[in-house]
Amino acid sequence: MAGRSDVKVITISDEVVADDDFIVTAARPNTTATLANASFASGGARQLAVTTTGTSDNGKTTTITGTDTHGDSLSEVITSTGSAEAVNGSKYFKTVTAVECSAQYAGNIKVGSQATAAQAVFAGRVRLKGYSISSGSTAGTISFYNGTPESGSSVFTARTIGTDNTNISYNLPDEGVLFEDGMTVLYTVDTITQMTFFYA
Repeated sequence: MAGRSDVKVITISDEVVADDDFIVTAARPNTTATLANASFASGGARQLAVTTTGTSDNGKTTTITGTDTHGDSLSEVITSTGSAEAVNGSKYFKTVTAVECSAQYAGNIKVGSQATAAQAVFAGRVRLKGYSISSGSTAGTISFYNGTPESGSSVFTARTIGTDNTNISYNLPDEGVLFEDGMTVLYTVDTITQMTFFYA
């Protein structure tokens, strides 16, 4: 049909706040922890954190397994310190399938989500044609990644202005921006309320 466009649209809305016991509530598992939740309501991925309450857990590890933003297998080992504190991970988990401790901790642990988030726009080769981002209450950056944050690279960034529900929109010239290994966006939860991407 004449004039028919092959451009597709995806809208991402994410105001799911950080929650320090979203994955595992206070427990002292010998090995495998019981999961309170395995995914996020936004459908996105989160960096995780392990919080200890004991002060003699230096070197003990928590291995988290699940899937990344594109649905592929992902794992991360988070090593606790000798202080009762949170230790942040650096990988982005869309789902969590298991949390395994190297040994029983001296006190309860929690596993939860940070405010740093990622979502896949498209998992294959794609061209970004334009986007619209509605700002949250805090200014911040949106990073556009070729591939996943773990194995890809940042192509460019955009910035929100920190005024609730204020939109920034861009149409990209010519063929747009190519993401050969799929496209993922990284952001902090309170910096956006909604993002819409146009791609082909």
